[in-house]
Amino acid sequence: MMIRTAADVGTIANSPLLWILALAVMGIVLLQSGVYMVAVRKNAAGADMSQREVFHAFRAGGVAAIGPSLAVVLVAIALLPLFGTPAILVRIGLIGSAATETASASIAAGTVGANLGDETYTQSVFLIALFAMSLSGACWMISTLILTPILARGQDTLARVNPALMAIVPGAALLAAFGALTVTELPKSGYHVLAVVVSAAIMAVCLWLARQFTQAWLREWALGFSIIGALVVVYLATN
Repeated sequence: MMIRTAADVGTIANSPLLWILALAVMGIVLLQSGVYMVAVRKNAAGADMSQREVFHAFRAGGVAAIGPSLAVVLVAIALLPLFGTPAILVRIGLIGSAATETASASIAAGTVGANLGDETYTQSVFLIALFAMSLSGACWMISTLILTPILARGQDTLARVNPALMAIVPGAALLAAFGALTVTELPKSGYHVLAVVVSAAIMAVCLWLARQFTQAWLREWALGFSIIGALVVVYLATN
């Protein structure tokens, strides 16, 4: 019989079954990444890329992922007492959006009159929250699976009509996405404003130095430096 107390949430949150499922998911992710890397190396010549350029592309992607991954890891560590390691590995580690996952869990817990982390957070509430997070992520992935081929056909049509426009649209979409995320953070507090200003300044300095001294590696590490620098400055400002 399930013990319905908040203190025993960790028992079910770190159960062997969840560990097996979490490791299976992460194994699939690693396998998929390996398949993609092998496919890129085999088809590089068709895209007029040398193996050296492929290596630089892999390195740039890996370095650029350090900063955002570090931010997710810091939040994930804070959420371990709530959701346990297996759930964090799958939900936060796979989706990468701690805010979205926590919001889904919080809303789900609220539907049964409970709150994350207090005495109302029982094993039953944990299962409801985990199901809500999993359902949210599954719907997102299914939508991506369905919409990606449709959008790809639209991209091909647009490329035929105006090839130059396709060079602008991806960059504009990224700027809009990150701009929207930044704008939503600014009103929260002065520390959020400080983080944005410091990270933007570090990014600008890194890009300027990379251009002036022709240091491509600095451009690759700029994102990681800006995120870590902003975290350090805000931490010092709050202590």
